[in-house]
Amino acid sequence: MASTTIDRLIINSPYEEPSLHWRYERLSKTFDLVEGRRSAGYVIASEDSKAFDDPGVFVEIPLVNKIRPRVKAWREAGYPGVSSMTKRLLDYWKDPEEYESRRFFFCQLEAIETIVWMTESPASERVGIDIPGDGGEFVRRCCKMATGSGKTIVMAMVIAWHILNKVTYPQDSRFSKNVLVVAPGLTVKNRLAVLEMSDAENYYEAFNIVPSPLLEKLRQGKVIVRNWHALAWDSQEQVKKRRSVDKRGVKSDEAYTREVLGDMAKAHNLLVINDEAHHAWRVNWEAEGKYYRSRDMKDSAVEATVWISGLDRLNRSRGILTAYDFTATPFTPSGKKSSEEALFGWIVSDFGLNDAIESGLVK
Repeated sequence: MASTTIDRLIINSPYEEPSLHWRYERLSKTFDLVEGRRSAGYVIASEDSKAFDDPGVFVEIPLVNKIRPRVKAWREAGYPGVSSMTKRLLDYWKDPEEYESRRFFFCQLEAIETIVWMTESPASERVGIDIPGDGGEFVRRCCKMATGSGKTIVMAMVIAWHILNKVTYPQDSRFSKNVLVVAPGLTVKNRLAVLEMSDAENYYEAFNIVPSPLLEKLRQGKVIVRNWHALAWDSQEQVKKRRSVDKRGVKSDEAYTREVLGDMAKAHNLLVINDEAHHAWRVNWEAEGKYYRSRDMKDSAVEATVWISGLDRLNRSRGILTAYDFTATPFTPSGKKSSEEALFGWIVSDFGLNDAIESGLVK
């Protein structure tokens, strides 16, 4: 079906895998309603994007499009390879008997399933899947989720999955029961307090993330939420510039870790969750410094450097098992336009803005 305009935006259920999508035909400048799910990808501006009727050029994310069918086949096969605890959680999250109290969106389930698949599916399932890093020493995995699609709930699912597995199987090095959540600002930090078990409105209970008999076991884990500012420290140059009587030097990694982690300071093998992770990118100042001439760009690069360098220090002192990134816009905000070069290379799942609109999740 071809149309010069889109006659209805919502064409899919938020609870099912998308089965239709609107595709823009550049030659005819029309939208076609096409059967099947839209490929994972993003839109970049074209030379004609200034025109009212040109939404830009769609660019696929090959890695996600390679992973999706494998996760789907694994799901349909009943999640082979997962632990008994993981199987219990996955079945519980999809249990129709829970729909009256809560029902998770397809995009939320797919995101957590993909993360679980990366860790627990048989190695044979993942042959040929090569996920690049960011150039650092710890592993990163990114879930690209449109704003409004419920990524905080997915974070709670990831945390519950890790903690319950680690408490149940203490010797399993794939899991951690100590979680650091990093936020890009105080407003977001306050919103993410629901990920701490002690919060009166914590999501684990509010959204029935775990069966009630497992709540006590879940509380054996630790979750702390920090604003990125908490990862900052005085550099050698800043120490030298001090005019006060404070003559202390740069904090050691150990002293820094104790300050950042607080009650969790003795923990090792940390699970890290970066919210709005497009703020957390590894800056190559020597190669890219020319891009950061404006005040806003330089501020973004400084924030990213504090964030990532802080995690590097924690990784040296305690070890980071995995850092899971959640963002709707996983691009490094360099001088480049949104392009393949600026895209995070470690994106493993994608539910973009158009997908969310067509599923009725955002307006």
